[in-house]
Amino acid sequence: MNIVLNGEALEVEAGSSLAQLVEAQGLTGKRIAVEVNAQLVTRSEHVGYQLQEADRVEIVQAIGGG
Repeated sequence: MNIVLNGEALEVEAGSSLAQLVEAQGLTGKRIAVEVNAQLVTRSEHVGYQLQEADRVEIVQAIGGG
């Protein structure tokens, strides 16, 4: 199944959850914000959120600094 992640085409396994995508990107446990098709998806929803063909996913990671 094909999705768009941060503006880049990406193939993922059909039936993948948002949590699986986050894990595959090495972002589990990181401070991130996730949006799917311009809708914010909270961390508590990641496990149950099933990705669909052509979803547009944006993942932004918070970076500390000073």
